[in-house]
Amino acid sequence: MSPLAWAAVVLVGGAGAVLRFRIDAAVSRRTTGEFPTGTLVVNVSGAFALGVLTGAGVGGAALFVAGTGFLGSFTTFSTWMFETERLAEDGETSVSAANIVVSVAAGLAAGGLGWALGALL
Repeated sequence: MSPLAWAAVVLVGGAGAVLRFRIDAAVSRRTTGEFPTGTLVVNVSGAFALGVLTGAGVGGAALFVAGTGFLGSFTTFSTWMFETERLAEDGETSVSAANIVVSVAAGLAAGGLGWALGALL
């Protein structure tokens, strides 16, 4: 990849992280309970967006910047696992397990749906 593509990854990566924080906070303010809905919304929407990109045949530098840079920093595996572990440590084992199952199932479904939609573009 060119130095320009790497610079773009840095810039859009920062934007993705900020957007993730804002969406997670907005969703979390509007929900109750222990389930980390904000992180779920961010990760599922990111899986959908990546599915659209790949389904549409986006590749090369564009996929590198959008997929790795923006969506890589927008979605968050580490927060998902941290929240899952925190729930388990707090004795919320069923919510912790639900977080794993729902996140994986919804992420796969969203990615597949995004890919199918992208293939139509």
